[in-house]
Amino acid sequence: MLVVFVYVHVKPEFVDAFKAASIDNASHSVQEPGIARFDVIQQADDPTRFVLVEVYRTQEATAAHKATEHYARWRDAVADMMAEPRSSTKYANVFPDDAGW
Repeated sequence: MLVVFVYVHVKPEFVDAFKAASIDNASHSVQEPGIARFDVIQQADDPTRFVLVEVYRTQEATAAHKATEHYARWRDAVADMMAEPRSSTKYANVFPDDAGW
């Protein structure tokens, strides 16, 4: 399992539009066979900050996700909504192991 946290800071005037685009992307992403989980999380004390938590079954699934139409639609839609470039951190899943998924 590969877990990716994507950190996004959105311009205040785009919070609702960013949420809508991200929910659309996430709802399609969880249907991909290589994705175990895809969460859109909004920071409680700063609604302009989000974390996307993407859990992939394999390394190859990350490339497959980025080749989808819904990812391209999200990427293009949110590009101008960000207050700064998004960043990400990758983690290896320790527990539960992939047999538990």
